[in-house]
Amino acid sequence: MIEKKQLDFATNAIHAGQKPDSDSGAIMTPIYQTSTYVQESPGVHKGYEYARTANPTREALEANVAALEGARFGFAFSSGMAAISTLTNLLQQGDHVVVADNVYGGTYRFFQQVMANFGLTFSFVDTSDFSRVEEAVRPNTRMIFIETPTNPLLRLTDIAQLATFCKHKDLLLAVDNTFMSPYFQRPLSLGADIVVHSSTKYLNGHSDVVGGIVLLNDESIAERIGFLQNSAGAVPGPFDCWLVLRATKTLPLRMRQHNSNAGEIARFLVEHPKVEKIIYPGLPSHPQHELAKKQQLDPYGKPGYGGMISFELGSFERGKAFLEKVRVFSLAESLGGVESLISHPASMTHASVPADERQRIGLSDSLVRISVGVEYVDDLIQDIEQALE
Repeated sequence: MIEKKQLDFATNAIHAGQKPDSDSGAIMTPIYQTSTYVQESPGVHKGYEYARTANPTREALEANVAALEGARFGFAFSSGMAAISTLTNLLQQGDHVVVADNVYGGTYRFFQQVMANFGLTFSFVDTSDFSRVEEAVRPNTRMIFIETPTNPLLRLTDIAQLATFCKHKDLLLAVDNTFMSPYFQRPLSLGADIVVHSSTKYLNGHSDVVGGIVLLNDESIAERIGFLQNSAGAVPGPFDCWLVLRATKTLPLRMRQHNSNAGEIARFLVEHPKVEKIIYPGLPSHPQHELAKKQQLDPYGKPGYGGMISFELGSFERGKAFLEKVRVFSLAESLGGVESLISHPASMTHASVPADERQRIGLSDSLVRISVGVEYVDDLIQDIEQALE
């Protein structure tokens, strides 16, 4: 169990789960680069037997992010998809899952092309419309899995409303909180059962690690996830854990700058004649702007809308020309790094989603997605402006 500490978010970001090294007094958590641990006698050890089962650097990371998310338990994985894969192993053959229909393309692919072969069934619905969720639930439904905001259409689901429904129906509610990070959204406090992150993204924020993490409060589910983490073995190496642990120390600073820069860019794009539609929860024009103001809050109660923006340029050809002309933004998959990235979801992050399904949910070939970094915002705006021209 991870001990909760009643400290400010920024203080926890720097200190939670960590203490000076007992041997040297080093203030930074060491990288315990070891595969095994010496035992004093058969079965007599210091709490560590084998590094797949436990590693002190990994434990520090798990405790740190758990404190930020308001969780009792945290389990780190080698990727975000490894974390999501572990959640599906809480289910059994014949179980049904309701999934937000605009999840990350890799999540869609894993559910439809991998887990469907093992007897699980999935219904993809617009979870921003609560009535669609109610209609999708079946007698064998066991879990509802959502992203909010979704990737890349930035649709929001009312977590508190859905959590109340799930408790009434005895369903697990799992929330992918990657886009918001625990700085701007804490689903467990809104009633969700499980939170998952791709720690590759905002938690790490430096585009140099692939990782994932699962966070929760229920002890019995945590025991099962810990068993699966050890049994399947999709654990991160200690150096990767150390890198993310280093990065969470600046998470509050980075998230505030991501949010500030994205707000300014969104307001610029709204006024640009070549942008046909802009999607950003921080704009009053977003259909769920009021929900964003209520649900996406920093630790001090101030709304935050994150660093992700999507917009339409009218055609694939115009989008392609724009993507080829940016200079400060980098054309690449992923998101959440200190550097600004730009992508074409239909051919990149969501290429594994069939074209007819993309069309059904409104993901067009002319949609561009940007992950706004922490550079000087005027440089970013000028780059977008020259590329649009």
